[in-house]
Amino acid sequence: MTTYQITKPEKSSEITKAAVFFSQKWNIPPEAYIESMKDSLVSKSGVPAWFYIELQNEIIAGLGIIENDFHKRKDLTPNICAVYVREDFQGKGIAKILLNAACSHLSEHNISDVYLITTHTEFYEHCGFDFYGNIEENDGNMIRCYHKKTKS
Repeated sequence: MTTYQITKPEKSSEITKAAVFFSQKWNIPPEAYIESMKDSLVSKSGVPAWFYIELQNEIIAGLGIIENDFHKRKDLTPNICAVYVREDFQGKGIAKILLNAACSHLSEHNISDVYLITTHTEFYEHCGFDFYGNIEENDGNMIRCYHKKTKS
């Protein structure tokens, strides 16, 4: 069984590498990720935060925690965002490992609730999230929102 090591990008080279990974997956300029990752280095609140898993010097999965993931419900914060597991590694529990790490990180910073938006309909329930409801994105489209308590 493979053990996956979670990395929080801290060095400039790690930040650049992670930013390029997320940018290629989500079509958002790498500069936006770089800025958020640099902000995570000085944040006392625990948000933003970024995590990734690397195998053989290549990022295979990652996610972030930000205040708001492009939706109009500013009260539903913080948000897990940019969850991605490379296709050839899906189905191995990697996303759940990353989601649990994100929730632990938030719990350590005394943040007891986290949200995420997605088009997936069952995956996040399997990871312990509850369907919150449909909410409006900044572009006016409706999207599924999930919630999880980070502390028991």
